[in-house]
Amino acid sequence: MVTIRLQREDLDVAAEQRLIAQGRSDIGAVVTFTGICRGGEGDNAITAMTLEHYPGMAEQEIARHVEEAEQRWPLLGVTVIHRYGRLVPGENIVLVVTASVHRGEAFAAAEFLMDFLKTRAPFWKLEEKPGDKSWVAANDLDNAAAERWRQPKRRSDAAE
Repeated sequence: MVTIRLQREDLDVAAEQRLIAQGRSDIGAVVTFTGICRGGEGDNAITAMTLEHYPGMAEQEIARHVEEAEQRWPLLGVTVIHRYGRLVPGENIVLVVTASVHRGEAFAAAEFLMDFLKTRAPFWKLEEKPGDKSWVAANDLDNAAAERWRQPKRRSDAAE
């Protein structure tokens, strides 16, 4: 089961986690990651962020990376929900849920998908700070995290 949605409205983390495993006895692990808009303090405090995307293209790119995750790990379900529009600190931005027989594959797949979403997904982020607005690109730490996935890993390599 694969679910990919882009939406303005908030997401229900618990409901999505329940949905991915509902009626399944073959799932041994569900990993859930929720990205939340953070505010910060002082000069770096973010008062809001606006996320923009190209409808259609963003979903296709996310689907392509979900397919790659399914080739790398034996996943039994994947959910990726990404919000767009103006968000304020404390609001949910993104949800990634992965399900597998074993936790190792579910954790690795969730991390792989988040690294892609953070660095390469076709979203543009405008951060608002007191008296300033600026477009933000992926930082060096995010790019380094994504680079580790460049080496292909196939299902037969998965360890648990």
